[in-house]
Amino acid sequence: MRTSWQERFADTSDVLISEQRRSTVIPVLDLAIGGNDFVTIAGPCAVENEFQLMATAQRVRRAGARVLRGGAFKPRSSPYSFQGLGRDGLRILARARKETGLAIVTEVMSECDVPLVAEYADILQIGSRSMENYSLLEAAARSGRPILLKRGLVATIADLLRSAQFVLQNGNTNVILCERGIRTFDTTLRNTFDAAGIALLKQITHLPVIADPSHASGHRELIAALARIGLAAGADGLIVEVHPDPDNAMSDGEQSLDFAAFDAMMAGLEPWLALRNKCLDGVISGALQVMEAVG
Repeated sequence: MRTSWQERFADTSDVLISEQRRSTVIPVLDLAIGGNDFVTIAGPCAVENEFQLMATAQRVRRAGARVLRGGAFKPRSSPYSFQGLGRDGLRILARARKETGLAIVTEVMSECDVPLVAEYADILQIGSRSMENYSLLEAAARSGRPILLKRGLVATIADLLRSAQFVLQNGNTNVILCERGIRTFDTTLRNTFDAAGIALLKQITHLPVIADPSHASGHRELIAALARIGLAAGADGLIVEVHPDPDNAMSDGEQSLDFAAFDAMMAGLEPWLALRNKCLDGVISGALQVMEAVG
């Protein structure tokens, strides 16, 4: 019998949990996204130069991040804003991976750029403004790289799942959903963080879900609190903006943590992670007992 959620999202059946589809775990280098580990992705909004990125990569790795983020191509709302270093930025990201062992995620903005970005990145990010760019989704899917799909600025959960379905139907099952806040009538913050959306996605989809507290708030003072909320809602990880000198960042400095603040955020997550792991251990133990009883 179909559940109410399966009825409501009938056109996205491939992304829903069913007897045939259990939780998807995505291998990226030496880590797995969507498994038991909580994965933190961290780094600057934009790659500005080699020193900035290398310093950030080393620091976030020491604090526990497993993936380095950094924009080589930047979709900016103003043509006068920094648009990214392009191929040079990708090369710097690749050097950071070689030096630190961190996997790399970076945004791709055009289907024409997919082969180039896929040559350097371990995960291709589809930004919020591109969530319904279906030609880009098709090209990114066919690259074979895992896709980090950000929820659009005004997208519903159903809209997000339809975009994920499009990627799956183009032969790529490695999709990571990202809740990064949506636009609502309340303009106090940059966006409205939909923690309930994270909880719902974890209930109805087999895909990993990560939270983006940086874009959700737009204010660095709120990032640590929203990170804890995302974890408590069931997210499989975080993507956070970190910069050596946020006040002088070329992009999104107001929502970027400096190194000390990132260290503090990661330390503050430890008791929450311990509780999460304890709950996971209880679920696994219970499942094993059931299997032994039936076996």
